[in-house]
Amino acid sequence: MSAPYYHRVSVFIFCGETPLLLPVLYSFRRCPYAIRARYVLAQLDVKVSLREVVLKSKPEALLALGSRSTVPQLIDTDGQRYPESMDIIYWALERTQRSDLKTFIWPASLQQQYKIRVWITYNDQVFKYWLDRYKYADRHPEFSESYYRDKGCIFLQRLNKRLSQRRYLFGEEMSLVDMALFPFIRQFAGVDRAWFDASSYENVKAWLESFTESSLFKEVVMPKLPPWEEGCEGIVFP
Repeated sequence: MSAPYYHRVSVFIFCGETPLLLPVLYSFRRCPYAIRARYVLAQLDVKVSLREVVLKSKPEALLALGSRSTVPQLIDTDGQRYPESMDIIYWALERTQRSDLKTFIWPASLQQQYKIRVWITYNDQVFKYWLDRYKYADRHPEFSESYYRDKGCIFLQRLNKRLSQRRYLFGEEMSLVDMALFPFIRQFAGVDRAWFDASSYENVKAWLESFTESSLFKEVVMPKLPPWEEGCEGIVFP
């Protein structure tokens, strides 16, 4: 089923004498879903007009879209709405001019694509459940923080074993599954950094660091941006 259509919320920028119409991306810097969307957009060099959102004070333009007002969300130049991070990523894969990178990120093999989707689904539906409880253990007093961490570590163990045989989850080149998962592992590591640094997940640590210490992550994906205000232009990203 195709996504519903909404009013246009696009931005013009000028490249020489030619105006370019950009899709609008509503984002929040620290959100792992938004991070993975921005990372893929940056990797594939698909430009958007980025609007940084303050979650406690969402702009009227985002709320006026109706339905759910979470981030990230993208509104294409034709007014079509992409309300989930993976929707945005698949949209970017269709529009990138970087066919060389697309081959590695999203393999042509339907079997490989299926495997990638399975890993991402497990991350989003199972690991994220325990991550939220580990991060906000005080809101879930049914069990201890260490209990929730141990549940999350089931996934870390699986990742660590797989990464013992290859640099990235599907081989020696990063693919979409790596880009889609690392922001959530980063968030898990950040709950108790001392514990994570002392843990035995050496392969996961090295894999995660390959993203978080990269110039793309530090200089393009994660710089702090001022909140977008009504009537202002977004920031051209990347």
